[in-house]
Amino acid sequence: MARSTRTAEAKRRVLRDGLASGQLLRMPGAFSPLVAMAIAQRGFDGVYVSGGALAADLGLPDIGLTTLTEVAGRAGVTARATDLPSIVDADTGFGEPLNAARTVQTLEDAGVAGCHLEDQRNPKRCGHLDGKSIMPLDDSVRRIRAAVRARRDPNFVICARTDVRASEGVDGVIARARAYADAGADMLFPEALTSAEEFARVRAAVDIPILANMTEFGKSPLLTTEELSDVGVNVVIYPVTMLRLAMGAVTDGLDAIARDGGQGAVVDKMQTRAQLYELLGYADYTAFDSDIYSFAEDEETP
Repeated sequence: MARSTRTAEAKRRVLRDGLASGQLLRMPGAFSPLVAMAIAQRGFDGVYVSGGALAADLGLPDIGLTTLTEVAGRAGVTARATDLPSIVDADTGFGEPLNAARTVQTLEDAGVAGCHLEDQRNPKRCGHLDGKSIMPLDDSVRRIRAAVRARRDPNFVICARTDVRASEGVDGVIARARAYADAGADMLFPEALTSAEEFARVRAAVDIPILANMTEFGKSPLLTTEELSDVGVNVVIYPVTMLRLAMGAVTDGLDAIARDGGQGAVVDKMQTRAQLYELLGYADYTAFDSDIYSFAEDEETP
């Protein structure tokens, strides 16, 4: 059937092995389980659940309005849709260090393979916007320590995101990266770096894996997987790409209906019924059901 055949613990081991492999892991963003299934079908290495995309899908701006319950719920159904490991954006941990600790255990229970916690003050902002307020280093370190101490599965990946590039430059990013690594973070997410050379500097400064955010319309150049591999990046995410593509198609379709009185002009751009059924695994469900419960109408009941 079209559902995960791996346990959450097995997916976390897959992620750990991938981070240790020296290969770049590609993790497009999925704003729904169906998108996650398409990601898996095309051979990617993992699934990313973006806080910004999740907020947008709920009709909210990305300013920390979503709740732990909403994030864990969406992350859980997305994680269960494929055999791939998933990483979820846990914003600031939804509060103080104790809240971050509870967040980690809730996300473990949801079945994801890891999460990242950022060092912005609440209310947080998108990492590629100006005017962000950053927490003092000591407070941020306490949050990471709390998250690391709270996890029950040692393979659950705690990623520390830092947003200090705009206010403290790459030197500030490196200082925080080292402090977060010392606090037990398994991976670093240096947000809004502005060149491949900056990624290379951060990569050379820390021993833990690093993650690159290739979001569109932001401060980071859209580097290719080859360019990211060349500077030693371990994970690349495309957090809002699929949502932006989908919403572009949605608005085109609505415009066509409003303009033409029907959708005929955009039917050739749609996923067909057959393609959707193949992705969902209709045949697998039918076979499963037939194997469990099958009878002939003329059979006698004892």
